[in-house]
Amino acid sequence: MILNKETAKHTAELLLQIKAIKLNPQEPFTWASGWKSPIYCDNRVVLSYPPIRNFIREHFAKQIEELYGKPDVIAAVATGAIGIGMLVAEYLSLPFAYVRPEAKGHGRKNQIEGNILEGQNVVVIEDLISTGKSSLNAVKAIREANANVKGMLAIFTYGFDIATENFKEAGVELHTLSDYDHLIETAQKTRYINGSEAETLKEWRHDPANWKK
Repeated sequence: MILNKETAKHTAELLLQIKAIKLNPQEPFTWASGWKSPIYCDNRVVLSYPPIRNFIREHFAKQIEELYGKPDVIAAVATGAIGIGMLVAEYLSLPFAYVRPEAKGHGRKNQIEGNILEGQNVVVIEDLISTGKSSLNAVKAIREANANVKGMLAIFTYGFDIATENFKEAGVELHTLSDYDHLIETAQKTRYINGSEAETLKEWRHDPANWKK
C-alpha cells in the first residue's frame, strides 16, 4: 500500500535518476529466476547517494512512526536492505537486526543476526518486493523467535498479484514508498520512456513468467 502519492512519485523519480531502476523494453534483462524482464531494480545503489539515502531513511522513519508508533526493533532482510535498515534504526534510535535467507552452517548457526527478544515488536525493512517469498521468509524467522512483526516497509514493489496473495496469506501488512504504477507514470512524464514502451512495461507486469517466451 502507498501512503503518500507525492512521496511515491518523487521516490520513483530519484530511483530513475540514479539508475537504481533501469528500463529497457528493447533489450530485456534476464532475472535469476530465468524471467525475461524490461525492468531491472537494484535499490542498493541509493546507499551511494547521501541526499537520496537520507530521503529514503527519513520517509521510512516517518511512515513507521505514523503506522506503528515506536517499535522495539528494526529488522532488515539480508542482504539488500541491511544498509538502509540500519540507517532507519539509527535515525529512530532503535536496536537493529537483520535476517539471513537461512541459518548459517557454522559458528552459532544464526539466521537472525543481532538481538530480537521474545515478545518484542518488530518492523521489517526491505528494499524490493517481487513475489514476496524471500521477504516473508524473514518474517517467518522473526515469528519463530516469538517476536511480533508489526508490518513491513519496502522502497519499491512490482505489484505482482502473487505478492499480494502471499502477504495476505501470511497476515503481513506491507507498505512501500513507491510502486510500479507510479514508476511508469513518472518515467513517461520525464520522457524516460515513450507511450509504446509504457504499454510494453504494463503488458509484462500482467504475466512476467511468460513474457517474451
